[in-house]
Amino acid sequence: MARALKYLLYGVAAFAAGTSAAPVCSAPGGGGASPRVFEAEDATLGGTTVDTAQAGFTGTGYVTGFEDATDKVTFTIDSETTQLYDLSIRAAAIYGEKRTTVILNGGASSEVLFPAADTWADIAGGQLLLNAGDNTVEIVSNWGWYLIDSITLTPSAPRPAHDINPSPVNPSANADAIALYSYLRSIYGKQILSGQQELSYADWIAEQTGKTPALVSVDLMDYSPSRVERGTVGTAVEEAITHHERGGIVSVLWHWNAPTGLYDTEEQRWWSGFYTAATDFDVEAALASTTNANYTLLIRDIDAIAVELKRLQAAEVPVLFRPLHEAEGGWFWWGAKGPEPAKKLWGILYERLTVHHEINNLIWVWNSLAESWYPGDDTVDILSADVYAQGNGPMSTQYNQLIELGKDKKMIAASEVGAAPLPDQLQAYEAHWSWFAVWGDTFINNPDWNSPENLKTVGYLPAQSIIRVGSLDANR
Repeated sequence: MARALKYLLYGVAAFAAGTSAAPVCSAPGGGGASPRVFEAEDATLGGTTVDTAQAGFTGTGYVTGFEDATDKVTFTIDSETTQLYDLSIRAAAIYGEKRTTVILNGGASSEVLFPAADTWADIAGGQLLLNAGDNTVEIVSNWGWYLIDSITLTPSAPRPAHDINPSPVNPSANADAIALYSYLRSIYGKQILSGQQELSYADWIAEQTGKTPALVSVDLMDYSPSRVERGTVGTAVEEAITHHERGGIVSVLWHWNAPTGLYDTEEQRWWSGFYTAATDFDVEAALASTTNANYTLLIRDIDAIAVELKRLQAAEVPVLFRPLHEAEGGWFWWGAKGPEPAKKLWGILYERLTVHHEINNLIWVWNSLAESWYPGDDTVDILSADVYAQGNGPMSTQYNQLIELGKDKKMIAASEVGAAPLPDQLQAYEAHWSWFAVWGDTFINNPDWNSPENLKTVGYLPAQSIIRVGSLDANR
């Protein structure tokens, strides 16, 4: 008989109004309406110029000169009605992989990746909800050094119903993990859980608004052996248990300080040892054989983290576990050597924790967008993205990428965000994130990212209106 779980959910956001879920609206558009193409050379330029040197452009030219942070091209687009569109950007990232920022009507921004290419490519840029009348779509430099030929807007079709896998990937998942997974699946596409990185900032939100997030994310960083040997004392497990005992949901990440090879210089101190730039630890070399010393250190570190996860398992805390986060960025050592070593390390982590250590309270959360980095359906429960875009928008670009990656069989989470998404935007874009978690210092407490007014509207429930989700058992 599965142990019943009860959650006092302090923050259910997005499609929920009060304590009951509102129906999710269908995206407008579709129905065979024709795409609309807008040439960049006809748009308003800001610090950019028109050129014709790169062959294959459409129209009379393309826009280049994205160098400074404010360089941009601005399209003015009329719409007869409020309409949701799929955005495609025809671009050439001839100087290597780049990123651009798309800003709609001077408000919410989104980041779009331009893969390195020798010629022009049509790149999915998420969705845009145009107002009736004139709208502006800005493409702003961001990483810069790319070429923009045109954009195409196609009315969005309604999203089909989700077909989420019914159970966690670990066949030995315990009752706690099964109950949490089942609960998340039951509300997916109907409600979104609000979350916060660090318990102290969740409490800060409560002080500011009288409301508390449902989910708190904690970091196992200070349990990394190369930090412990320098005197760190982790508190994340205690914080996780505290939030669980008051009815919340727990997410866990791990800024894994490299097992050895920390530079510990004036520029790169030992506490930065999870960064590629702060260590000479080579994950590919370490994984080349199971007999080399650095492979042994990897296992030592995983075993040290297993001790902490077992404490959470003993306390009956189900965990949304998100190791090896942001691997494809390459700025952390576990992603520095490309996708194959990162995926191999993920497999080792999964086997070591679930099979060797029999830790079965984990729901496994993968945290990269690209298909080439994906370790596979057999070891991933939930897909996620970390999105740092201002404007409190719906992050539809990353949401759509993850829908495609998981073939809509996996739930999707915004595991780190800089700006809490606003409920009306999430509903309009049908961006059915399972949860979002705002990063801590300089983001949640920064009005440039999260104004006090927005924090009061993101969907946190008043403390005096805490709802209790009924007992969840393994059969739900």
